[in-house]
Amino acid sequence: MINTTKLPRVAPAILISRFIRSDLDSLLRKAARGVGIGVPTNYSVADLRIPDSALAVQATRLVAELSSPVLFNHTIRTYLFGEAMGRRGRLKYDRELFYLASVLHDLGLTPTHNGSDSFELEGARAARAFLRERGLPDEKADLVHEAIALHSSVGIASKKVPEIALVHFGAGMDVFGYRAMDLAPKTIEHIVEAYPRLGFKEALVNILEDEVRRKPQSHIAGLVGLGFCKKIKCGPFCE
Repeated sequence: MINTTKLPRVAPAILISRFIRSDLDSLLRKAARGVGIGVPTNYSVADLRIPDSALAVQATRLVAELSSPVLFNHTIRTYLFGEAMGRRGRLKYDRELFYLASVLHDLGLTPTHNGSDSFELEGARAARAFLRERGLPDEKADLVHEAIALHSSVGIASKKVPEIALVHFGAGMDVFGYRAMDLAPKTIEHIVEAYPRLGFKEALVNILEDEVRRKPQSHIAGLVGLGFCKKIKCGPFCE
C-alpha cells in the first residue's frame, strides 16, 4: 500500500459533485428503511465490544492523555457507530485495526500533533509511527494511516476497504448524522449515553474554523468553505 502523502484543497465543483452523490445515496437508503428494507438491528455498547488488546489499550490511553474529553469521546463513538454499521452490512474486517484507526483518527487535532499540514495527514503520520514503534507490521500500520488520512475525504473513503470506509462512516455519523438511517435509534441512544457529546458540535466547529484560519489551503478548508460547519450545526444531535 502506498500511503497518502498529500491532501490538498479540492476544487469546489468536485466537492459539490461528491456531496450530491453522497446525499442521493442517503436518500435512497432512507427510502428503503421507510418501507422496511434493511431495518437495522439494535445494539448495546456491550454488544459492540471495544477491542482490549494490549495495542488497543495503549492507543486508547494515548488519545485520552492528548485529547480533550470531548474529542476523546468522539473517537470512541466513531468506532461504535462504525462497528454497528459494519455488523449491519455483514462486512469482513480486522476489528482491531478499525478500532486503532478510529481512536487515533483525530491525533492531528491535538496540540502535540497539530503541525502545518492538513490535520488528517499529521494524525495519520503520528498514528503510524506510534503503532510501528510498538511492533505493528508495516502493512497493518499503513492501513491505519490510510484510514486516518482519508477519513474526511467524501466520495473516496467510502470506496476503500472496510477498515477505511467504516472510520469515514463512523466519524461522519457522529459529526453530522451521516448514514444515521443505517443505525437503530436505540443504538444511537446507547452510544451517546455511554460516551456523552459534551458540547461536541460547538467544540468541533471552533476547532475546524481555527484549522482553516491557520491552513487556508488544507483539505478541510475546502469542506468548510462549502458550508460544512453549517452541516455540523444542523446535524441530528442537540449538541
